[in-house]
Amino acid sequence: MIDLHRLRLLRELHARGTMHGAARALGYSPSAISQQLGVLEREAGAKLLERTGRTVRLTDAGQALVRHAAVLLDGLEAAEAEVAAIAAGRPVGLVRVSAFQSAFLRIVAPAVAALAQSHPGIRVEVIEAEVEASVPALRLRQLDAVVGDEYSGRPRPVHDDLVRQSLVREEVRLILPEDHAGAGEGRVRMTELAGARWAACQPGTGHREMQIQACRELGGFEPDLRYSSDDFLILVEMVRTAGACALLPDLVVQYGVPGVAVRSLAEGTIGREVFLLTRANRTPAVEAVAAALHHAAR
Repeated sequence: MIDLHRLRLLRELHARGTMHGAARALGYSPSAISQQLGVLEREAGAKLLERTGRTVRLTDAGQALVRHAAVLLDGLEAAEAEVAAIAAGRPVGLVRVSAFQSAFLRIVAPAVAALAQSHPGIRVEVIEAEVEASVPALRLRQLDAVVGDEYSGRPRPVHDDLVRQSLVREEVRLILPEDHAGAGEGRVRMTELAGARWAACQPGTGHREMQIQACRELGGFEPDLRYSSDDFLILVEMVRTAGACALLPDLVVQYGVPGVAVRSLAEGTIGREVFLLTRANRTPAVEAVAAALHHAAR
């Protein structure tokens, strides 16, 4: 009989691409992973891996087993959750959530506080992470829910095995120093900011790509990106103290950002959607967390 723990190891190897990558993700040594996968091959009665030097790839049998792994692991997760809920008389269990900073502060934190009162049997663990890093962890069952974002003109990949639900739709605003020449205007043209210093999130994030695209397409210039942080509060501080400009969504600025001017763009509107991603097969505990996130986002 195939052991589900070893099946998880095979799925992790497939996702990470190397034995060392799978070992780091799971906290094992590469030799321990290799030994367990050797046992899995004997259990399956087929060769699952082909080793060429330091590289390892899955055979056709290994690929087939990985495809079925999702169904088997979903079933196990659902069974464990249902039995626990029946025994407790209410949804219980661990739900691991990731969120980017502004959603963590404005949506996730209030939801966790509400769940502590309404569902004390659910343990919610939350980490701050961008959606780019969180989706692979969600698919590998290292996370149960991801709060991500998508800017207009920068669509995220679609994953057939995940469920996406909208939490918030909002507008992106231009953030200027209070003494900037454009601060006295209701709407500011991007073409007037070609010589400005800019603050944005780290390379590879949706926010940074959105800001570069806005400067190019609306302003016709390449932005001078001097300050980088995934902490939006740091970006606001660089506007206030260093004279930078930034494009930030309503979720960041709606609670007040003293010392800066918040303006709309004259060329049009840039939007952002904050969304929730989960696996298609949700446990009762994940359903409860999802409902709390939707309520907090209203």
